Amino acid sequence: MNPVMMRIGEISIKWYSIILLFAVIVGISLLMKEGKKHNYPKDFIFNLCFWAIIFGFIGARAYYVIFNWKEYASNPISIIKIWEGGLAIHGGLLAGFLTMIVYCRKYNVRLFKICDMAVPGVILAQSIGRWGNFFNGEAHGGIVAKTLLEQFHIPDFIIKGMYINGNYYHPTFLYESLWCLLGFIVLILIRHYKYLKVGGLTCFYLCWYSVGRFVIEAMRTDSLMIGGFKVAQIISVVLFILAILGLMIQSRKGKFEDLYSEPNHETIHF
Repeated sequence: MNPVMMRIGEISIKWYSIILLFAVIVGISLLMKEGKKHNYPKDFIFNLCFWAIIFGFIGARAYYVIFNWKEYASNPISIIKIWEGGLAIHGGLLAGFLTMIVYCRKYNVRLFKICDMAVPGVILAQSIGRWGNFFNGEAHGGIVAKTLLEQFHIPDFIIKGMYINGNYYHPTFLYESLWCLLGFIVLILIRHYKYLKVGGLTCFYLCWYSVGRFVIEAMRTDSLMIGGFKVAQIISVVLFILAILGLMIQSRKGKFEDLYSEPNHETIHF
């Protein structure tokens, strides 16, 4: 699979970059729409997205580089070449969340209400972004027979793209993309539940993504490792436990208490 979409002189525009850009635009658009529904100022949401995305990308790259330091130590300049791949979603989520904490505290806005509005767009952006891995020929699983991929009814162009250096590989990027897409649909359905608590959608997102990532990560061959364990699986377990605890805490609230569906009445001054 050719990772280059087009060339303009000496400049190569890669599919990876274009797909990530599209994913970001989709995520922002969904959050902006939900923010308007809940009476949050457009500028407040846009500025939040701006900073969360910038620090999210920095965090995603830093996370990946830290766990692959031997690869970058001899050539530090390659650290900035994010167009070649090498972004870790858990690092991006952590950095983006920390940015949201600072931003929401600055304007005295409820953090988890904003998180709830954001997570459907986040998981849909993750679904789209995984296709950048496809064009880069990364984030795939182990060697597999072509006949098995055909039995899974995987489209032919994906099977051809998974033929790398003489072998066919499990398209784990596809599995995660579909899992995230299904998660997006589930989150949208849950969002219409009239007794949904603030923070509930965020917890459901963490549960859903963590389960899928834990299972799919077991199939991947390019995982970040620490002490013989896959980092993504460790983080998935931690996030799943935290999300379950969050849901348990919410279950102790009254039926009509702290509902997500209640519009924002906070006054936000820029």
